[in-house]
Amino acid sequence: MTAAFMDLVDVTIVNIALPTIQRDEGASAGQIQWITAGYALAFAALLITGGRLGDIFGRKRLFLLGVGGFTLASALCGLAAGPGMLVASRFLQGGMAALMVPQVLSIVHATFPAHERGKVFGMFGAVVGLGAVSGPLLGALLTEWNIAGLEWRPIFLINLPVGVAALALGTRVITESKAPRALRLDLVGVALVTLAMLALVYPLTQGRENGWPLWGYLMMAGSVVIGGVLVAYERSKARRDSSPLIELSLFRVKSFAAGIAVQTVFGMACGVFFLTWTLYMQLGLGWSALRAGLTGVPFSIAVSVAAGVSVQKLVPRFGRKVLRAGALAMAAGVLIYVYEAGHYGSAITSWQMAAPLAVMGVGMGLIVAPLTDAILSEVPREHAGSASGLINTVMQMGNALGLSLVSVIFFNVVDDRLAHGAGAAAFVDGFRNSLLWVAAILAGIFLLMGALPGKPTTADHEGSAA
Repeated sequence: MTAAFMDLVDVTIVNIALPTIQRDEGASAGQIQWITAGYALAFAALLITGGRLGDIFGRKRLFLLGVGGFTLASALCGLAAGPGMLVASRFLQGGMAALMVPQVLSIVHATFPAHERGKVFGMFGAVVGLGAVSGPLLGALLTEWNIAGLEWRPIFLINLPVGVAALALGTRVITESKAPRALRLDLVGVALVTLAMLALVYPLTQGRENGWPLWGYLMMAGSVVIGGVLVAYERSKARRDSSPLIELSLFRVKSFAAGIAVQTVFGMACGVFFLTWTLYMQLGLGWSALRAGLTGVPFSIAVSVAAGVSVQKLVPRFGRKVLRAGALAMAAGVLIYVYEAGHYGSAITSWQMAAPLAVMGVGMGLIVAPLTDAILSEVPREHAGSASGLINTVMQMGNALGLSLVSVIFFNVVDDRLAHGAGAAAFVDGFRNSLLWVAAILAGIFLLMGALPGKPTTADHEGSAA
């Protein structure tokens, strides 16, 4: 739980400090995107691999290696001498998180009997909620306090005592476990997944600063080709030794295939919204990190409350309709925000943002909590672990893709409006354009949710837990 909290806070704590990092380090717009996208990309590319390594070499061993590496990478981020070193350290941090995070649920699954896991996953849900609420606020406070003149650096250095505590506790109390069947690591699959993601995300993130060169379009086309090679290879690997990196047979399950699509696209929407929202408040409106962090509190509280209510009360009664209501609510909140941002312009206040943010938070809470169960409900029990790894991976891939799209749907608008002398209004227009994209993505999510099962089953406890 300590390690899970550290990862969740680290994902949310960085966004709020990005404008300060850009100002202090003279980072370009592309480097600012890579500080977030680099972490998400490394995490996504290695997440399935991290889970498989835990099955092969021992989950405790990989967990401790991941925690140690994550703590070291956090120190390197906090001591970074410039934007380039910070981006490289964030890649390392994302890779170490990919070794650490998959072991959390695997260790819970191996340690606790079935009748006790419900309590443990209830605690895990509370940790997720606490991370969502505390991350942005903690990032704002640490940046605003400027501890020892370190500016933004404490947002990374705070991981050091937490990581050391997780290592000490983990060494003493976690029991080692491995997969019952001997597995092999699919190195070719790992390489193909990583190459496909890099070929897609790199040109989207760097294309704007390089004037959208031909090589960028060729790389994006190449990512599709690499994806096709990956599918063909994984099919061959499954026939040959039953140890593919990705279990393609899962995609024959209609609810799983639709759910994976929902998770990917939802990750894109989150990636676009959270980065552009932070830049809009601090660069466009000129707000301090603390004010921006406090503005997000209604959103975080709404997510936590709605997530708890949806799982305990609403999903057992209404099933898939809860997820679709969440997509509609989130889209409604986004459209209210579009109106308010345009109506009030740069004079908008935190209180005026509270209503659309609360509506969006309720919508997100209705989606994130029950979505995993809905996706896994029709997956065979023997593939639950592989399916869970894929769910986490595509969410991170979608997030990385959304972060890379920011250069196209936000910075392009901002640059164009600044060129025409718009001033702070340029960021308002860029943010409103990004919100319209998010609303369109949520409409697509609503349609995709029609393929999810009407009422997620809970009979397969092990599948749901995973």
